[in-house]
This record gives sequence, structure tokens and C-alpha cells, in this order.
Amino acid sequence: MPERSRGNAVNFSLDNEDKEALLASAREAITARLEGRTPRWPRCGSACDAQCGAFVTLHIGKRLRGCIGRMSSNESLRDLVRAMALAAAFEDPRFSPLGKEELSGIHIEISALSPLEDCKPEDIAPGTHGAQLSVGWRSGVFLPQVASEQGWDREEFLTQLCYKAGLPAGSQRDPNARLQRFTAFVFSEEPREP
Repeated sequence: MPERSRGNAVNFSLDNEDKEALLASAREAITARLEGRTPRWPRCGSACDAQCGAFVTLHIGKRLRGCIGRMSSNESLRDLVRAMALAAAFEDPRFSPLGKEELSGIHIEISALSPLEDCKPEDIAPGTHGAQLSVGWRSGVFLPQVASEQGWDREEFLTQLCYKAGLPAGSQRDPNARLQRFTAFVFSEEPREP
């Protein structure tokens, strides 16, 4: 199972059984919804009770097919992953809901997040830190792996973050801006053929 730790990650660890159970839970949530049945949840260890933010990302081949998450949560990681898997599959506004015929081709990735911390633009290390930028009611977030996947340096990462938030480039330096960074513990299923 591919795994990447980004920065210090979250202050808990997940063994291989926990990671497999979380990935299986994400897939079961989606499968049960598509098949119109009650989910049959796999067992998950006590580490899955941790409360932290998490994102679930779906790919088909190298193409993004959905990504939804929460920066923090009062739910267990287990419950949050299940909910975010459903949201990524059926509620991401950038995509139509996942179809049953696509199920066998999706590749699931989970990012468990550390708490957010306020920072300056120069405190962000692309590929290590994810970031959330908020100015007024506008906000945008990128997971740590986005910079590496896109080949972005810090300046491009922050510029694209501004655009994602619907703000002009350079908005991270606005006196009313709140820039926060975080790390992620990232693991995924083996990639599937589309």
C-alpha cells in the first residue's frame, strides 16, 4: 500500500491494518451506496478513533475524480473517512456523481491532517506543508502533495492557492488574510487500471 508522510503529520500513528481498514471503509461506503445496501464495515483499531481532519481523494488513472475533506473534525477518523468518501464520490461539485461502472477503476487516497497553525508565506515548504488561505468569506486549501504533483515552488503554490480561493495573486500578503499550514499522513490503495 503506497504511503507518504508529509512533515510531522498528525500526532498518532496508523499501522498497516488500520490503513487497510480505513481504505476498505472508504471503498465500502461508496460500494454500498452504489449497490443500495447497508455497508459491511471492516474492523479498525483504536487509532481510527483519533479526531483529526481528513481528505479522501479519488482518481481514475491519473485523472482526479473527486476530493472532499474537512480540516478538522469532532468525529472519529473512521467516521470522517466514510463520510468524506461518500462526499468525494457523489458530492464534489466539479464532477458528476460516480457511476457504478466507474467503481472498479477508482483509486482511493486518504490524507489524515495535523492541526492548522498560523504561518507566514515563507514558512510553507511545498511538498511538506498544505495550506489554507482565508480572506473574508473566501478561502481555499491545498493538500501537501499538490505542490509535488504539480511541480510547484512556493510562489506558484501560493499563487494557485489564491486563485482557488477566488482571490487575486498575492492575496496571502493582504493584511486581512489568514494563512495556515498543516502536514498530512497520506496513504492509498494500489493504483488501478482505468
